[in-house]
Amino acid sequence: MAIALVDGIVVEFDEREKLNGIQLARRAGIEIPHYCWHPGLSVVASCRMCLVEVGKHEPTTGDIFFFPRLMPACNIPASDGIVLVTQSAKVQQARAMVQEDLLLRHPVDCPICDKAGECYLQDYYFKYGHKQRRTPWHPFTSRRKDIGEKITLFVDRCIMCSRCVRFTREISGSGELMIVDRGNEQVIDIFPGFPLNNKLSGNVVDLCPVGALGDKEFLYKQRVWYLRSHGSICIECATGCALWVDENQDRIWRIRPRENPFVNKWWICNDGRYAYPYIHSPQRLTTAARRSPDGWRPLNAKTLLQELSAFLQEKERWVAVLSPFLTVEEAYLLARVIRQADPRAPLVLGYVPRTGRDETFPGGFTIAAEKCPNRRGVEEVIGYFARDVRPIDELPQVIHRHGAEALWITGGCRHGWEPIPWLEEIRELKLPVVLQDIFPSPLSESSEFIIPGATFAEKPGSYVNRHHRLQMVRAAIRPPKGVLPEGKLLWQLEGREGPYDPAAVLQELAEDIVYFRAALGPIPETGVDLRVNLLANSATDASNGPAAESMTIDS
Repeated sequence: MAIALVDGIVVEFDEREKLNGIQLARRAGIEIPHYCWHPGLSVVASCRMCLVEVGKHEPTTGDIFFFPRLMPACNIPASDGIVLVTQSAKVQQARAMVQEDLLLRHPVDCPICDKAGECYLQDYYFKYGHKQRRTPWHPFTSRRKDIGEKITLFVDRCIMCSRCVRFTREISGSGELMIVDRGNEQVIDIFPGFPLNNKLSGNVVDLCPVGALGDKEFLYKQRVWYLRSHGSICIECATGCALWVDENQDRIWRIRPRENPFVNKWWICNDGRYAYPYIHSPQRLTTAARRSPDGWRPLNAKTLLQELSAFLQEKERWVAVLSPFLTVEEAYLLARVIRQADPRAPLVLGYVPRTGRDETFPGGFTIAAEKCPNRRGVEEVIGYFARDVRPIDELPQVIHRHGAEALWITGGCRHGWEPIPWLEEIRELKLPVVLQDIFPSPLSESSEFIIPGATFAEKPGSYVNRHHRLQMVRAAIRPPKGVLPEGKLLWQLEGREGPYDPAAVLQELAEDIVYFRAALGPIPETGVDLRVNLLANSATDASNGPAAESMTIDS
């Protein structure tokens, strides 16, 4: 182990980690201010805000020799015996000068700037800037330029950190942005005829340390200090990116990436960033109902539970369709509820939307072709209860072979259902359907019960991405009035007492299902890797759990 000294604090580190001065200081609990440096981008050391005193400890004599000039911490490789001083008068003066220089050319339009409240320039001014302005104030312009379908550039606010330029070259690989001119005249711009419309373009707004780049979808809609941020998971593809859901009074105003080094690092795609408006769509199902001779009869929560419980007991042979948009806990509870009504009920994997092929960018970020968040998790739940996993295309055969008398079908995809080839067969068989979904669909017309479902932001639970990483999230907003989230409904249908507790359900299923065994105990923010149990899961004893009594599909 190597040893460094940061403001008198001893820091141990492994030189193979390849840390720089900023990261080394963080190990000591010290934050060095910076504009241009980002852990996911190359180092340019252009802003000079991270200047520190750098020295070297001589182990033989115990002396420390300092270099004569300040050096940018972002460009200093951590090495054994390095010494950093981050709070000296010399360093503080350098930071104040950098701040002063930036503010000479920066418009003081904080009251109308979307970045106000989370702006590095604001924060650093109060922490490191001069207390008084030493130059005459003069009016500024705020030139606004559209550089893409989603992004606006406020030219005069730019501090030339070049984060956005490096992102388009190193991460998205599209290279639309460049630096034009030199000296005081240099500005960020797009190459003529190449607007900033790549599928990762929204990340440049998160990267911008000031208010130079604005998101058109969020611009002038909310002040950030009114927003509350909740950790969540993107359900737009099988990558399962970690998100921040920013809401005010149960309305989502923006989606931002949440750092997870095992999944999406610091980025998300535009599909996940801009998909949230459907959550507040007036077309959503918000009232549970049951078909009657006179049409649909609305049901409140109490009546719905009573009638569903009776209906489950009334029918002896069931088939359930478990959607890959369910959480792991919801899929487990639904399987238990259906198996209580019919111990040999087949469980079918719901509709798995796919579009084209995986799209991988130069920075390593991948948009998966599989457009659902939890196929692997739901498959493992089905495999535990029913041994073999049948896709929804085989639903008619499963119905005929089991002699099903009723179906329980779950949806949850915001794009709705693809053409349903087996819908006419269900209609001909006149099978009653219990449908849980977020939007009306052709299935609604053949249903006995319609139960409105909750979206990913409205319910807690866990998802397993295509790389077998389980991530657990809490609800960010409350669902619309009349919507009973799937987990809560199934919890009560099974007769469990108290409020719905997905963490307890996860611990229960992790004890039952070998694949989820790594999820026993607390789940970190970055999730847990379930691959350690794949080998053990493949050799699971056939007598371990309900699968031992599951039907073969031909019985």
